[in-house]
Amino acid sequence: MQKGNIGVTTENIFPVIKKFLYSDHEIFLREMVSNAVDATQKLKTLKEKGDFKGELGDLKVKIALDEKAGTMTISDNGIGMTAEEIDKYINQIAFSGVNDFLDKYKDNANAIIGHFGLGFYSAFMVSKKVEIITRSYKEDAKPVKWSCDGSPEFTIEEAEKEERGSDIVLYIDDDCKEFLEKQKIESLLNKYCKFMAVPVVFGKKTEWKDGKQVDTEEDNIINDVEPLWTKSPSTLKDEDYKSFYRTLYPMQDEPLFWIHLNVDYPFNLTGILYFPRIQSNIDLQRNKIQLYCNQVFVTDQVEGIVPEFLTLLHGVIDSPDIPLNVSRSYLQSDSNVKKISTYITKKVADRLNSIFKENRKEFEEKWDSLKIFIHYGMLAQEDFYDRAKDFALLKDVDNKYFTYDEYRELIKDNQTDKDQQLIYLYATNREEQYTYIEAARQKGYSVLLMDGDLDTPLIQHLEQKFEKCHFTRVDGDIIERLIKKEDTPHNELNITETEQLTEAFRSQLPKLEKAEFYVEIQSLGEEAAPIVITQSEYMRRMKDMSRFQSGMNFYAQMPDAYSMVLNSDHKLVKKILEDTTAKCGETLKPIDSEIKGLEARLAALRQEQGKKKPEEITDEEKKDVEETEKAEKEQRDKKKQIIADAAKDNSIIHQLIDIALLQNGMLKGSALNEFIKRSINMIK
Repeated sequence: MQKGNIGVTTENIFPVIKKFLYSDHEIFLREMVSNAVDATQKLKTLKEKGDFKGELGDLKVKIALDEKAGTMTISDNGIGMTAEEIDKYINQIAFSGVNDFLDKYKDNANAIIGHFGLGFYSAFMVSKKVEIITRSYKEDAKPVKWSCDGSPEFTIEEAEKEERGSDIVLYIDDDCKEFLEKQKIESLLNKYCKFMAVPVVFGKKTEWKDGKQVDTEEDNIINDVEPLWTKSPSTLKDEDYKSFYRTLYPMQDEPLFWIHLNVDYPFNLTGILYFPRIQSNIDLQRNKIQLYCNQVFVTDQVEGIVPEFLTLLHGVIDSPDIPLNVSRSYLQSDSNVKKISTYITKKVADRLNSIFKENRKEFEEKWDSLKIFIHYGMLAQEDFYDRAKDFALLKDVDNKYFTYDEYRELIKDNQTDKDQQLIYLYATNREEQYTYIEAARQKGYSVLLMDGDLDTPLIQHLEQKFEKCHFTRVDGDIIERLIKKEDTPHNELNITETEQLTEAFRSQLPKLEKAEFYVEIQSLGEEAAPIVITQSEYMRRMKDMSRFQSGMNFYAQMPDAYSMVLNSDHKLVKKILEDTTAKCGETLKPIDSEIKGLEARLAALRQEQGKKKPEEITDEEKKDVEETEKAEKEQRDKKKQIIADAAKDNSIIHQLIDIALLQNGMLKGSALNEFIKRSINMIK
């Protein structure tokens, strides 16, 4: 028997492993099975080169649990080890500078294992004792047993083992007994070892017999040794890709399409990326791409390897150029990773472009599901925008699709304003904004449908990219002002009429939470609607953008500002003005006269005081101005109250206001009930 100490420069590495790797302790199983797979593949390589003359036999890796003994055994029939090889590969850990190690890697278990080649020693995260019983493939090699109880001391002694290969026996720690549960190990093997290149056996397949599940004689192989991404695309059919997708994501709808990655220069990369059918909920769809290293699962957090916008995709990427134990800091600095990210971006753009060119009809049919990926990419990466701008589409409210250049050509003659700005009109909801869309159509305008999750930031982006253009929502203003030509709407009423009509409506507007209304009057023609509610494009867009950008919460807290535009040419509005004038005109005459007198006096006082320095104005003169201002305000308030009292019982005013609110989805509850009652009474 040989005894010795493991060659490390710290008193005891195992407490360090336990302490700093505990949060990731399940990866021990990946490390153990990966080592067994490596040992098996090395034997196959030796056989291919003629360095091994024996029979390979049935190569496989087995995992066995013994709950009574408290052990897990990982067995392979690969190359095995001699006592000398154990001493070289197991007992000598290339390890120095423990303090630096702790400072640098204490928060990242994967980084520790990967950096120091401690894959085998991850077994001690869950084990109080580990044994290796091994026999080398070499002729006349004697089986040996290595044993270590979690201290630097080990023993090597002769053992009994008929077949070549290794059995790693883990004596599971008392606080890790969940790793002796069949269901737990099965789930971990499915997570980490599902596509390893050598068959991985865990127990026997079961069948239903005599009212219970019983074991059969057939091995339960948990992995597919030749997953789809390792095969040549030319040998695969669409159904193969769809079937593999169902294997990866059993509960997902069928994908839109896929991209088979296969490159060997300047780095090695294979994989399949799927475009899933999604409309929204971006964040819920992340972490669906699985990263593998030589068919061994590494992570499903692929930020840094896959461009951020493509983390919405599903699928598999496999690259031996990415270490099995990958750390975030490594991803951010490694040049290979950056090349992979650039390559994937290009490959995705090329694939989309080829589908667009080869079958535009199919591309258009899938656009509504595709656009979230494409828009995200265009917003996130300049190089992707440059590639995507030729196949990205705009959809109008009639479900017709256009490239950016096609749409510009379509609208340039009719939708250019007096400042030579090209105006892109859009709606966000076809049904809710139907009236505004129809008004635009009657003018011969085209209206886009921009109802996607990312359309608000996309609009901002396109305004910067396109020359001399502006996007305006179709309900952002009255139709005459959406695309300003030389002729602009005007108001033909005099000041008194304007004030009466404005106040009649303003006084009857409802008090809605987080909403402010401003009344204005325009001469829009007898055939135009009597009343229209519009919302400022700028403020609405700022509020929408506050959902995407931090630091814009100020806009989110502001009330929505609406303009209620009255058409002074419409007969109903004219009638309201006539009724209001008839009802309170005589009462208002002395008040208007008093207001004019106070305005004149106030102007004279201010003009006189304007000739003096501030310190020369007496308190009496200041008081005179204050009292005149107060008197004027009182008269104006009195005037407003008289108009409000006259408008209060005017059912046409209330009906027009409610119609405008209803049109914008703002009439609800008791107000909607009152509107229905009033409408019925007006029909009687």
